[in-house]
Amino acid sequence: MAAHPVVWAPRPLFVVASALVTWLMYALLIAAWRAVLLGWGERLGGLDAARIWTVSSLGKYLPGKVWAIAGMAVMARRAGVAAWAATASAILLQALAVGSAAVVIGATGISELESRYPGVRPILLGLIAASATGMALLLWPAFVRRLLRLARVEAPAEVTPGAGAVLFGAVANVTAWCGYGVALWLLAAGLLAVPDLTLVRAIGAFTASYLAGLLFLPAPAGIGVREAVFVLMLEGAIGREPAAALAVASRLLLTITELGAAAPFLLFFREQIRAES
Repeated sequence: MAAHPVVWAPRPLFVVASALVTWLMYALLIAAWRAVLLGWGERLGGLDAARIWTVSSLGKYLPGKVWAIAGMAVMARRAGVAAWAATASAILLQALAVGSAAVVIGATGISELESRYPGVRPILLGLIAASATGMALLLWPAFVRRLLRLARVEAPAEVTPGAGAVLFGAVANVTAWCGYGVALWLLAAGLLAVPDLTLVRAIGAFTASYLAGLLFLPAPAGIGVREAVFVLMLEGAIGREPAAALAVASRLLLTITELGAAAPFLLFFREQIRAES
């Protein structure tokens, strides 16, 4: 493969816009989490929800991938949410995140991947169908209760999350994946000269790489795995070197936005966070 030099073309406003879009997607996912809790009859204030979501999300930087979910459940329980609902909501949102990511990858990556790997279309269509079916099953209360039992979470038999809350969670996650792709496209426009990076490619590459990192349990925050898949998805369009540079830049931006979102709570709610951890 021919070398593609990295051509830097800094435009700071695009980088700022990328961070703002990323934070907006965080807010949307926090609203989705609160909606699931509300569907189970639980109450959690917006500020508390933002504090718990942003701080517990830092758990992904520890090996094992369970710390973010566990941290969210523990902190929510300490904030007055029923223990089973705190854990169940975290698990349900994680399932929606994985299912919606698979749908987005299939929808955005068909043309790109088929041009490089002929015959991949049936696989991607099957991925979309299976993921959409899985998310549809989450609208079925009996299936949700069975899923929670498998996770050793005993929800009251008469309580269900509500189809509206689950549907909102699914739509929010699909929107968030697309939004993160928009943020990646803005980041690329603010740093590099990569005219062949289309919005669809950015969405597909971000979602596929993030999901790969999420599912590879030993890697904290998917480090290494996410970047490898990112480069694999984009090297054919923009070149290996620019793809690698953008992968590193994306990692740095996400780390900064995650720390930036949690920092106010870590600074001003230290005693409460310590009590909940």
